[in-house]
Amino acid sequence: MPATNLAEGPNQRQAGFNLFLVGFLILFLELACIRWFSAKVVFLQFFTNIVLLAAFLGMSCGCLAARRNTNWLALFPGLALVTFAAVVTIMMLYSNWGQFAVDVGHQASPQEVFFGTEYRNPDLAKFVVPIEAIAGLFFVLIALMFVGLGQTLGRAFDAYANRVAGYSLNIGGSLAGIVGFSLLSFAQAPPVVWFGISCAGIVYLLYQDKALSLLRLVTIIVVVGFTAFYTDRSGSHDIRWSPYYAVDLNKSNSVITVNSIGHQEMMPFSERGSSYSLIHLLQKHSGGAPFKDVMIIGAGSGNDLAHALRFGVERIDAVEIDPVIQDIGIHNHPDKPYQDPRVVPHLDDGRHFLRTTERKYDLVVYALVDSLILHSGYANIRLESYLFTEPAFQDVRRVLKQDGVFVMYNYYRQGWIVQRVAEMAKQVFGCDPLVLPLPYKETLTSSEAVGFTTIIAGCNPRIPTAFRDRGQFWLNSLPPENLSVDGFDKPQEKVQDKAAAPHGDWVPLAPARLVVDNEGARQSTSDDWPFLYVSGRLIPDLTVRSMILLGVLGLGLVYLFKPKGAWRPNNRMFFLGAAFMLLETKAVVQMALLFGSTWLVNSAVFFTALLLILAANLYVIKVPSIRLARHYAGLLALLAVSVLVPLDTFLSGGIVWRYAIPCALALGPMFFAGVIFARSFRDEANPDQAFGSNIAGSVIGGLAESCSTLLGFRYLLIVAIGFYLLSAWMPSRKG
Repeated sequence: MPATNLAEGPNQRQAGFNLFLVGFLILFLELACIRWFSAKVVFLQFFTNIVLLAAFLGMSCGCLAARRNTNWLALFPGLALVTFAAVVTIMMLYSNWGQFAVDVGHQASPQEVFFGTEYRNPDLAKFVVPIEAIAGLFFVLIALMFVGLGQTLGRAFDAYANRVAGYSLNIGGSLAGIVGFSLLSFAQAPPVVWFGISCAGIVYLLYQDKALSLLRLVTIIVVVGFTAFYTDRSGSHDIRWSPYYAVDLNKSNSVITVNSIGHQEMMPFSERGSSYSLIHLLQKHSGGAPFKDVMIIGAGSGNDLAHALRFGVERIDAVEIDPVIQDIGIHNHPDKPYQDPRVVPHLDDGRHFLRTTERKYDLVVYALVDSLILHSGYANIRLESYLFTEPAFQDVRRVLKQDGVFVMYNYYRQGWIVQRVAEMAKQVFGCDPLVLPLPYKETLTSSEAVGFTTIIAGCNPRIPTAFRDRGQFWLNSLPPENLSVDGFDKPQEKVQDKAAAPHGDWVPLAPARLVVDNEGARQSTSDDWPFLYVSGRLIPDLTVRSMILLGVLGLGLVYLFKPKGAWRPNNRMFFLGAAFMLLETKAVVQMALLFGSTWLVNSAVFFTALLLILAANLYVIKVPSIRLARHYAGLLALLAVSVLVPLDTFLSGGIVWRYAIPCALALGPMFFAGVIFARSFRDEANPDQAFGSNIAGSVIGGLAESCSTLLGFRYLLIVAIGFYLLSAWMPSRKG
């Protein structure tokens, strides 16, 4: 097919511009929706892939409906209004009616733990909605929002003569979209800006189609206004948008809420938070010198820092991933720990900091590292997932001094999580860790619910010996009360002394005996299977139900939007889309492991993927005769190496081994896949149908990612290989 210059006519110029603009709008609006809906829909932050897949499904349906008379872009204002109104309605119901509960995988005895979802017991509520029902509702509503943009995209592809050049323009728009949204994320811009930009582009397209009425314009303005609906007017709340969360600081009580779930509370040392002092008190009263060099991962708003500074530390490397939470701690913590010159703040992913620091530490602390968001919509991992693997514990061991101590504390929720972490610590350090539940329990079983628990790992015998020789350790709820008392000497009968009540309550602590009655406790996590909160190598029932529901809804929408008359999907393009989605998943998780689970790394990965696709397009344009067999061979060879070589093989060594080779293995397949797609797309008879089938395949690939909790990420690539083999087997539909 001969190349077509954009200057050949106004229709070509307009179609080319639309391809670029729609590429920008789809990616920009997709990112905006992932951020906003995960923050405002109850518990949807743990299922952000729902929003991503819905956007893909809407694009696919729009491309399939490109030749229909109905203008779905003209329906966008009404569809968006209904969707945003549904968000507000559900949030108001949940916030104001205590008998309304959302069941997220039965958290009383879960196969997968979701922090913050257990506070309202579904068994006691009068009205219970399963999370998969909410997910299904917004899956459909968000998909319908994207149909109009998908239809505009399909029509532009039909109108643009040079398919690969048109696809390159579309990718260029996507590159602009991810750069633009990343800049707004860096600037911590609020949602009204994101959606204002998105809707301005849609208003332009409606005007271009002569479909912009006053009613539609007013409706779009109302939709953008919904994004500011929760803005507090009283002055007691400071609401800011970090690249990860909607962060709400209640200035009246110093409580930090993220994505509508309570996350942190800044506690004055003089009033509460004694558990943060525990490891320092144990070190002191077991006869050890104060910890001098300390690393705190998950330093947050500063509680751990405030307590460590009371015990003679010389330097604290305070690692926090969220810039807004760190900034709140710097400016608002009552004890001002970040102002102490001994504190060195770092804005970084904890695992990345562990891997790259050359310092040695007396104490490493995992301080309540429990994110309330997925790392991305492409993979079912959380921001802290790569902190709780055996290789991560080996990184901790590497940075500890000879007698160094490793401490983790959190509200772990389930006994099998505590036992899994303790067993991994034992395997890495070679010594039994101490497990200190609060309140004290003599035994801790895998199947029971647990509260705040401290795990002390390492082979320094001082603290274990003190517990063995001196018995329980007593901790007062008021931190200052602990400074002048040896907790190992506190008489037990003083717990009942009413005169001591004004000075806080004393509670006993001692190592619990671990009783394994659940096989989930024996399942260690790795960099290939980093699912600490999943009870074993399985696909949780909640995930299975969701996959079936979303699959049925997706098929239903595709059926409704398919072209009239006899029609079958473009199978080659479908399987190419499914496989490429899994390539993106693999790239996201491997780059997170190499460079950190930060939003900036995510943006860089997607930007690089789009650049590789653009490079593939240019290659196809410049080299007209391309033999797909060679590119399939290169693609499958790289994927086979990635399946055979574990992710953590490249975590040490020189820069080439540590970064260049794993980046080539993770990103290289995208170039070959891009060439195969562009070459196939170039000759398709119906580009709108081909592209729609490709995006529909991406939805299936996204659902297939759920198998990672069973297979791990390496063997998930076998599924991708299967999809690519199927695509090679399917004939192309040449025009």
